[in-house]
Amino acid sequence: MKILAIQFKYLGDAVILTPALKALTTQIPNAELHVLVAAEIAPLLENLPWINKIWAMPRSRGKAKLSQALPFIKALRKEKFDRSIDFGGNDRGALLSLLSGARIRLGAIERDKPKLMQRICYTQIAQRANPSAPYFDLHFELLSAWNIKRPDSLRLETVCKHFEIDALEKILPRNSIICHITTSQPKKDWPITHWAKLHDLARVEGLTLTFSAGNNERERNLLSELKKLRPDAQMLPALAGLNMFLCALKSSRILICGDTGPLHFAEGLGIKVLGIFAVGNSIKQVAPIYHQDQLICAKSCACEATPSNVDYCQSTQPCMASIPPEAVFIKLKNILAKSNFN
Repeated sequence: MKILAIQFKYLGDAVILTPALKALTTQIPNAELHVLVAAEIAPLLENLPWINKIWAMPRSRGKAKLSQALPFIKALRKEKFDRSIDFGGNDRGALLSLLSGARIRLGAIERDKPKLMQRICYTQIAQRANPSAPYFDLHFELLSAWNIKRPDSLRLETVCKHFEIDALEKILPRNSIICHITTSQPKKDWPITHWAKLHDLARVEGLTLTFSAGNNERERNLLSELKKLRPDAQMLPALAGLNMFLCALKSSRILICGDTGPLHFAEGLGIKVLGIFAVGNSIKQVAPIYHQDQLICAKSCACEATPSNVDYCQSTQPCMASIPPEAVFIKLKNILAKSNFN
């Protein structure tokens, strides 16, 4: 059976999908699994040995390029898929399900908010009772339509190209403690002054932190701001490509971060993590996959009642600022002690 799994969303969503994808290959005999993702996401999945093929679809600024999409869809249809399953649940994923030509096309529809595009494009529909449930629950709720059972282990998986790790040693010592200081939204950023204080606490204990950020202008500016506050802090330069960042994580001993994407990357690589979370969907849908000793969370605030597309915390005191550096450092020391790191 040839199956196309579609996840046309974000970086972290691809890694958190891996337990569901693996369940497909282990519970359907002789299944040939293809996975369709946006091109920038492909490095997270392309080296997993139990995925037969990755379809990396080009897109720009969140939109597919029509000139590239047409030949892509033509090649996709030649595969003659028996089934497709859309884990993303958006209109783009539904349309790609239809255009793939798969005979059976499974997708989820929210019980109270059915969408016309999804009803047209899917041949098999799963009613989603609670869209805010943890992602693992949503994935296996959908897979239950094909009698795929939730396994006992829900380990995240991703693989990096190891030959690039050696090239990193000139700029990043092995077994570094990486602090990724930026997130996808400003409201999720832990204050730069807090990162500076964490640097000071670590230095007193003889620990060196390496600070990193994404490659866009906003995130690089925040890293520069931290460098002004702590000129002696060790910074990871901008890396060429996602695989290089995966290699940096693979060569480290722990990642401290407030962005679920990098946390999932590190977890999938088998690296220890410490997540600094605000409130809302990050806690309800993502944090349940981590243990309490891997997390430190802000108190409840106005973020819980605001839409996810609001960039800044609506409270007088931003919820992320309420997480003290001292508390994060205690969590860090506990993780290091349990892992027998010096």
